[in-house]
Amino acid sequence: MALRNAVMAALLDGEASGYDLAKAFDASVANFWMATPQQLYRELERMEGDGLIAARVVEQERRPTKRLFSLTEAGLAAVRAYTAESPARPTAVRDELMVKVRCADVGDLGAVRTAVAQRIEWATAKLARYQRLQARMLNGRSEEQYFAGAERVGPYLTLLRGMAFERENIRWGELALRVLDERSAVRG
Repeated sequence: MALRNAVMAALLDGEASGYDLAKAFDASVANFWMATPQQLYRELERMEGDGLIAARVVEQERRPTKRLFSLTEAGLAAVRAYTAESPARPTAVRDELMVKVRCADVGDLGAVRTAVAQRIEWATAKLARYQRLQARMLNGRSEEQYFAGAERVGPYLTLLRGMAFERENIRWGELALRVLDERSAVRG
């Protein structure tokens, strides 16, 4: 999947600056797509040049001028075309921590344990951010009420997937720590 598809998905929520998009990526799209702010700004320039988005300049007092981006009709057509394509094969997980864990039996067990514990901390913090976003999206409604009345359900469905992913990271990490601790006690 190209970064531009993730940017177009984020712009479905409405007009946004590059800074707003970077924050949105961190808060919502990060559960399935990562991009640095520099990558986002470069992609926004390309997309504008390709006519997929339009920018308008907003003058601000005491702050730099900002550009707000929105999807054009061509951008909406590109979103429709993208969603009509057959999905690619699921991506393979490329996670350096998994390589380290695989080597734990002959490597530095303490360092691997620390890395796993850090992953649990990251996943816990990310899950908490996702839960806050979920509460804002639901705004006191049940999921059933949200699904019945929401204009768009895609952002919520992807949020649920991100939450499930982080819960699984936590569950796996706790198991891994337990096993590594037992292994460490045996090595003594």
